[in-house]
Amino acid sequence: MSAVLQKPKTFKLRSLHSEKKFGVAGRSCEEVLRKGCQRLQLPIPGSRLCLYEDGTELTGDYFWNAPDNSELVLLTAGQTWQGFVSDISRFLSVFQEPHAGVIQAARQLLSDERAPLRQKLLADLLGTVSENIAAETRAEDPPWFEGLESRFRSKSGYLRYSCESRIRSYLREVTSGASLVGTEAREEYLRLVGSMQLKLQAAQYNSSYFDRGAKAGRRLCTREGWFSCQGPFDVDDCTSRHSINPYGNRESRVLFSTWNLDHVIEKKRVVVPALAAAVHDAKGREVDWEYFYRLLFTLENLKLVHIACHKKTTHKLHCDPSRVYCTPATPRRKRPARQRP
Repeated sequence: MSAVLQKPKTFKLRSLHSEKKFGVAGRSCEEVLRKGCQRLQLPIPGSRLCLYEDGTELTGDYFWNAPDNSELVLLTAGQTWQGFVSDISRFLSVFQEPHAGVIQAARQLLSDERAPLRQKLLADLLGTVSENIAAETRAEDPPWFEGLESRFRSKSGYLRYSCESRIRSYLREVTSGASLVGTEAREEYLRLVGSMQLKLQAAQYNSSYFDRGAKAGRRLCTREGWFSCQGPFDVDDCTSRHSINPYGNRESRVLFSTWNLDHVIEKKRVVVPALAAAVHDAKGREVDWEYFYRLLFTLENLKLVHIACHKKTTHKLHCDPSRVYCTPATPRRKRPARQRP
């Protein structure tokens, strides 16, 4: 059928830097472009139309195949549009350093919104843009410290305490493992645990893992305090890209307590029983307690994971039998004495 006889196609049109849309109809790409340029007062030479959804340029060949009421972006010479990703990029740039007007607008929208899904999206957005990440002390961000004892004066100080508390709980579990060995081996077991405790004390119970002020190799977060999930024990990364900044606001601080420092080789099922067995079966050999220390308390065997990535199934991983005991030092052979002529 001739284009002249066909019903005009309708579109929703807007310019690159405007959210305001208007309807336009035409029987050709050129007609829609001409009407759009007239309405937006843009020059026709060099201008073109793209689908808002994916950035596909609207040409004569595709014109009649485009769905009715498709949203179009009118681009002038030198402008580009990549679809949704362009809007998302602009959105992120706005909220990377939000100003008071943005926060106030989000609060107004939330107060007027009744749809549950939109309420949640707005609440999450407002929580994010309202974060006071840069603040560190109680005086700078009093709401962050609500519910915490007065002895905590800084965010980093509290999060160091939080990490230390987790590591101390692991140490208590290891200590209780003394019940797995006989009376005659228990003293040796507790001696090794004591060595681990001394090493932990020297390392301040590895509390730097949660401290954004620690050196890069000693912390699990960025300098700003962002933590990323490292994924379940059996994968290399988190496919859901979970992240959190407990330094931002009180809610994020509370939610961060649900994240886990997960033992890849399981602590209770594998490592502690293996330590007990090594002490029991030593037969004069020296147990390499530092190997067990690394499995129990360091990032050699710990992964920080979002609660959804914390698999509680049996990991089916074991300690390395060749590293359970210290390698005996090889005695140096004496050279034979040189005979004098």
